[in-house]
Amino acid sequence: MTVPKTEADAHDPRSLHERIAADLRDEIMSGDLSPSAKLPSTAQLKTRFSASNATVQKALRLLKDEHLVIGRPGAAVTVREHRQRTVRPASSMAPAGPGEAYRWLTEAAKHGVRARSKLLDVAETTPPADVAVALELPEGGTALLRRQILMNDDEPVELVKSYYPLEIARGTPMMERRKIKGGTPTLLAELGHPPRRSVDRVSARVPTQEQYTALRLPSSLPILRTLRVVYSDEERPIEVTVMAKAGHLYELRYEFAPE
Repeated sequence: MTVPKTEADAHDPRSLHERIAADLRDEIMSGDLSPSAKLPSTAQLKTRFSASNATVQKALRLLKDEHLVIGRPGAAVTVREHRQRTVRPASSMAPAGPGEAYRWLTEAAKHGVRARSKLLDVAETTPPADVAVALELPEGGTALLRRQILMNDDEPVELVKSYYPLEIARGTPMMERRKIKGGTPTLLAELGHPPRRSVDRVSARVPTQEQYTALRLPSSLPILRTLRVVYSDEERPIEVTVMAKAGHLYELRYEFAPE
C-alpha cells in the first residue's frame, strides 16, 4: 500500500518506521509512556501514523532492539522497566573511603543494579587533541590511558577512557593492568593529588566504530560523550576522562544552588 505523503514527509527525510519509533521513543523517555505501560495497539498506531502493519512492526522492532520495550507473542508491547537511567555525576566524584568499593559501583547498587567494570587496556599513548589540551601536554606529548567498560547486569553501558599525566602515574599501580581498589580518585588522593574540582563538557555525537561495538548499540543513535577534567590543588589537571553512554538509555542530572 502506498501511503500518501504528508507535510511531515517533506521536512523529515527519514523512513516512516524510523519516524514512528522516534515519536514513541520520545514518549517513553519523557514518561508519557511509563515503565510497564502498554504501547498503543498496532491498529491504533496504523491509524495515528497512516502506516501499514509492516511499517508499524518495523518501528516496534527498533524499540525492542534498543531495549526500550518488550514484546511477547500474543501479548501487548510494554515499556521496559528502567527504560532510562539517571546518572548524577557529582555522586561518584569523591574518593571512596577505606575498604569501600569505587563510588560508581556503590551508586549503582543503590538502584538495585548489579554493576561491575572490566579493564580493557592500560598503555602509554598520545591522547586526542582535546584531552591533550586539558592535560596541558606539549605537542606530541603522551599520557597514561586506562580504558574500561562499565557493565550493568552484564550489559555494557559506558565506555570509559581515562588519561593521566605520566609524571603522576609512573611507579604507581595505575601503570599496571589491574583494577585499583577504591578507584583512581582514591589512589590519586593517597598520592597527594586529591580531586578538588571537576569540569564536564557533555555533547551528543554519532558513535564511533569503537563505541558502537563496545556498547553493542542497535543503531546509530547518538551517544552522550562526556569530557571530564579533574583538577587538584593549584588547578593542576590530574585526570581527563572521555565517557560514552548510549544516549537513548541515559540522562545526566546536575544540581545547582543559586549563588
